[in-house]
Amino acid sequence: MGKLNVNLCGIELDNPVIPASGTFGYGYEYAELYDINELGTFSFKGTTREPRFGNPTPRIAECTGGMINAVGLQNPGVEQVIGSELPELKKCFHKPVMANVSGFSVADYAYTCQRLDKEEQVGWLEVNVSCPNVHGGGMSFGTQPEAAAEVTRAVKAVTTKPVIIKLSPNVTDIVSIAKACEEAGADGISLINTMLGMRINLNTRKPIIANKMGGFSGPAIFPVALRMVYQVASAVKIPVIGMGGVSSAEDVLEMMMAGATAVEVGAANLVNPFACRDIIRDLPRVMEKYRIEKLTDIIGGAI
Repeated sequence: MGKLNVNLCGIELDNPVIPASGTFGYGYEYAELYDINELGTFSFKGTTREPRFGNPTPRIAECTGGMINAVGLQNPGVEQVIGSELPELKKCFHKPVMANVSGFSVADYAYTCQRLDKEEQVGWLEVNVSCPNVHGGGMSFGTQPEAAAEVTRAVKAVTTKPVIIKLSPNVTDIVSIAKACEEAGADGISLINTMLGMRINLNTRKPIIANKMGGFSGPAIFPVALRMVYQVASAVKIPVIGMGGVSSAEDVLEMMMAGATAVEVGAANLVNPFACRDIIRDLPRVMEKYRIEKLTDIIGGAI
């Protein structure tokens, strides 16, 4: 049987498969369906300094090859996450978890990351400077190298755990942003977040989503995500987490050959709650098919 383990920013993972933030809640909901300790880890729901109700409804629209969402970072706020969500998770998940953090100012990011950095369960901080579904925050920090670097420096100044910056594909030059984050001290880069999309209701002649536009995810974006992972992994020396339309063990191998050390699975979890478990269980078969003995051997193999 092939070796699935990888090392992400100094922490060993049993396998590289990670449910993406916003598609796996705070973990314990999925633990009712299967043993989530099969996962490498998971990135929990995007957490902000204050509680957020999110965007008005409707905020989901289906489309060919994927879906559009504009949930708007609905979450109970960092204090509630620390006080209630993490203790609940600890009952069923016995590995380090990835804390996904969003903010509306540099101070927001720093405060929330500093609070979560102190939690024993948190292994990595995934700092989301790429959410397209909120106004005045998220993606506004991830579209300019200087702004992304400023958030990176602020978070690194108040934390001790690995900081992974999550980047937006809705830019003209993702490589320059990734390199700016690396120079500012980022320990890793994750990409891509959702692309910006919309649907129109032909009956009402208005956008389906109340927010008008939202994040487009699903299998249709995989080639774009793969291309950007390849470009960034070719340009930086820190680990890259690849995501965007991943829905099979074969997709995981492609992402790793493009340079990803680990791979996040997003929209597929919303279609099939067992998606990550099934991908992990299928990896040995696919590795054997392509004569791969260790996943670490193929990281960046196509570069």
